[in-house]
Formats: sequence, C-alpha cells, structure tokens
Amino acid sequence: MDTTHKVFFKNSSDMSELESNSVDLMITSPPYPMIEMWDSLFFTLNNKIKQVMEEEDGKEAFNLMHAELDKVWNEVARVLKLGGIACINIGDATRKIGKTFQLFPNHAKIINFFQNHDFVELPCILWRKPTNSPNKFLGSGMLPPNAYVTLEHEYILIFRKGIIKRDLQPRAENRYHSAFFWEERNKWFSDIWDDIRGISQNLDNSNFAQNELRERSAAYPLELPYRLINMFSLYKDTILDPFWGTGTTSLAAMISARNSIGYEINPEFMQIFKKNIKELKQMNININENRLNQHIKFFERYRKTGKDVKYFSAYYRFPVVTKQEIELLLYSIKDYREDENKFILHHQKFEFE
Repeated sequence: MDTTHKVFFKNSSDMSELESNSVDLMITSPPYPMIEMWDSLFFTLNNKIKQVMEEEDGKEAFNLMHAELDKVWNEVARVLKLGGIACINIGDATRKIGKTFQLFPNHAKIINFFQNHDFVELPCILWRKPTNSPNKFLGSGMLPPNAYVTLEHEYILIFRKGIIKRDLQPRAENRYHSAFFWEERNKWFSDIWDDIRGISQNLDNSNFAQNELRERSAAYPLELPYRLINMFSLYKDTILDPFWGTGTTSLAAMISARNSIGYEINPEFMQIFKKNIKELKQMNININENRLNQHIKFFERYRKTGKDVKYFSAYYRFPVVTKQEIELLLYSIKDYREDENKFILHHQKFEFE
C-alpha cells in the first residue's frame, strides 16, 4: 500500500490546489493570537494589528488576529468532506495590555467560527501538559482578591462538517483494519489527556544559517496527532494540516498509513522534516511494538479479573476484548522516495512475534 504526502509552501488562506470536499480529517495547531511569540507573524499578515497593539487596544488586536485565522478556517470548511472531522489544538492567552491583565479566549473564537459555518461541535479534549511549571503567584500572591488563576491546559477542539456522519460501507475493510484496542478507546476518548508531555518549542538552529528559521515553533508532540489520526480516520484517508510547521502531523500520518497534505509559509522547516524522516522507519516500528506490547500487558491484567476470552486477533493471534478488534492491522514503512516537496511511502503489514 502506498501513501502520498505533499507540502505546499504558501499561506493556507489559499488552498486552491485542493478540490472541495476532498479531505477526510484536518489536524492542526495554529499560531495562538495574543501570545507574544506570534505577534510578528500576525503583524506581517495585517499591518493594522501592530498599530492597534501600539495603541494598547488588546480587544481589537485579538479580533484582527482571529480574522486572519478565519481565512484559513474558511478554506478548511471548503476542502473537508461532509462528515469529515476538524481537530484544532489551541490554548487561550493571558496578557497585560497597558495596565490591564486579561484572558483572551482563543478557543471560544474558534468555536464561534465553526458553529457559524455549518459544523457540529463535538466534545473537546483538555490537554493538561505535565511539563508546565506555572507561576502560581500571578497578581497579589497569597492575598485576596486580586490573584489570577494559572492556565495549565490547552484545548483540542473537535468539529464535524455537517450534521450527517461520514458515509461508510457497513463492512469496509479499511475501517475494520483501522480499529484500535478496547483499552486504547477508553484512554483516547477521555475528555482529559494528562499523559502526553509537551515538547520544547525552541528550535535548534545550530545547523542552519542565522535567522533562517524562526526561533520557536508551535510543534506538538507526535503522540497527539497520532492519536487523533487513529481516532478519526481510516487507512488511506487524507489528513490536512494548514499550519504544517516542522511536519509533525505528516510524520504521524506516515506512521499511520494515511496520506497527508501540509501548508507552511516557511520553506526552511523542510530541513527539520527531512532530518526527522530519516528516523521514521524505526519510529514506526517502536510505536507499533509499543501498542501491541501494551495490549498484551493489558490483557494479562484483564484475564486476572476472571473475564471470558471470546475473541482473538486475526493477524497477531493474541486475545482481544471485542469482536471489532479482530481485524485490527498495523502497517510498517518499507521504503520511501522523495520528489521535491512530495514523499511517497510504501507500507506493508507489520509483523510481530
């Protein structure tokens, strides 16, 4: 089985390369409005944003920044298939503008856009990042009433395009091969994720020319898009990331045997992606082995509860909890070839002993 992965280096407010209703799943983490590290990017998109920030009009700057994101969301709404899913990792911002410290609720602005563009909002996930070391003493410290709550989580917002679920054949082979384990379902579909560690957003530019790459990225850990891809798509589906960055979503799609499309305004990020893809085959093996080994350990505990064993995996011959898991199949990357900003991967059944 082959998958194709393309990257377009341009602003994702124009995805004219993509046909309408052609993408199965969108996963991204955009620049966060009102987070200072992203100010310069938003200033380049709209000069007025810099002007109103200098005038200390935080509310107007906030609205203008989201107006720029809305241009991308409009294209996402166009290219997603009916019944397709959009997943957006976003954090709210706290900032002092002038003399006023305040919250800028990024997640609420994004929810408002999708609700007003014929998407159905589904239950979201709170990603509580264990690496955070927040300052607990914002404001007046231990003296009421002027201290502030510290933000220690981000949102993974989930929307479906339209009121009708995706149309799938009742016994579609790819759907059953794309199954996840029962215990993974119980973990992944919880509304709080506190087991995925955040990663440093500082980029190591030591191997690149000075100022060639921006100093920080909005990269999320590979586990985050990997889970979402397995939760909301099938083998051979097409995954879109309109804020591609260092390509984490594409790496997760490659490991998951899905196709991917990315948009990124900074072509120098491809250097980091190409460095990471060299480790992809081993990363793929490690992730697959870990999933299967974790399932075996889970089932050892499950059996001790006295539960009956009714079903066995068709491909790996260990027991599974439900009938839907019988045809679960993992793929490994056999090889890949590169054609400018396109990568074509050949996948094969993952063998496990």
